[in-house]
Amino acid sequence: MSDLGKIDRAFFDRHVAPNLGADRDDVTVGPTHGVDFGVLDIGGRALVTATDPLSILPALGLERAARFALDLVLADVAVSGVAPSHLSICFTLPEGMTDDEFATVWETIHAECVDLGVSVVTGHTARYADVSHPWVGAATAMGVGDHNEIVRPDGARPGDRLLLTNGPAVESVGLLSTLFGDQLALPDDVIADAQDRLEEVFSVRDALTAAAAGPVRAMHDVTEGGLAGALNEMADGAGVRFAVDRAAVPMRPGVREVCDALAIDPWAATSCGSLLLAVDPAGVDTVRTALAARDTPVAEIGRVEATAGDGEVLVDGDRLEHPNTDPSWAAYAALAGETTE
Repeated sequence: MSDLGKIDRAFFDRHVAPNLGADRDDVTVGPTHGVDFGVLDIGGRALVTATDPLSILPALGLERAARFALDLVLADVAVSGVAPSHLSICFTLPEGMTDDEFATVWETIHAECVDLGVSVVTGHTARYADVSHPWVGAATAMGVGDHNEIVRPDGARPGDRLLLTNGPAVESVGLLSTLFGDQLALPDDVIADAQDRLEEVFSVRDALTAAAAGPVRAMHDVTEGGLAGALNEMADGAGVRFAVDRAAVPMRPGVREVCDALAIDPWAATSCGSLLLAVDPAGVDTVRTALAARDTPVAEIGRVEATAGDGEVLVDGDRLEHPNTDPSWAAYAALAGETTE
């Protein structure tokens, strides 16, 4: 089990997967390592649901921090291709968070939910001792659709093309450069480019746009474990080979420089806002056009191939392993430690 970040697959397979409560026929997709959502069958309709922690970083500005926290929760449903429609949200607030500060967070979440057509249906809000930012609760997102509309992360098929929006490490670089920019020995223009990456950490609308333009066979948000993790999880789930061209993978301004300065592998670092998609060849142009209309950078980075046995990822012919740990956690801890010394 890793020290920071999500539990690893070995722990999940040994302790979590065999112990999932009652075995019910209405659970059509249950907890699976690397799968972003679960699915229930409710009278023939699919209820897609996902739960995530709520992270509010006041240093980002409360409005931006609230939008980021909400998008992270809703994205895990949106990558199914089903629009999130309902939200259950729990806030465990620090004692020092004022009513006005929380009102800003709540009103921002409300406005974004209105824009996305999401209704808050239940929740809990209270202050507790020993709670501190950024972890201030959790939320469950839900969306209702047809079972045949669902884009599964394990749906990649041989012949599909691999598309990537934004690129590796945009979230890690955006957050670290915004929170700790004065600790990075980099030119001001590079820091400014890196901080701009925070505007690319929102993926709900991109996921729904891509799914509508499709056909999209599989979709995964590039979170902990980064691009390397997402590639391996999708390939392993589908039992296929991903053949990736390293030169085709986009690298947004400021990403390489900040990752080099912090000794972070950008391919292993979390990148909320980036989406990995396996797309039927007939849909590649329409998906790229639809995303480009949203000013979302997107590149074709490889293809899906058949393979005997388990899934695998080859980058320029060499095997790419799952990183298992995310280097952005250690970088955050080290930089945060410097600020408190």
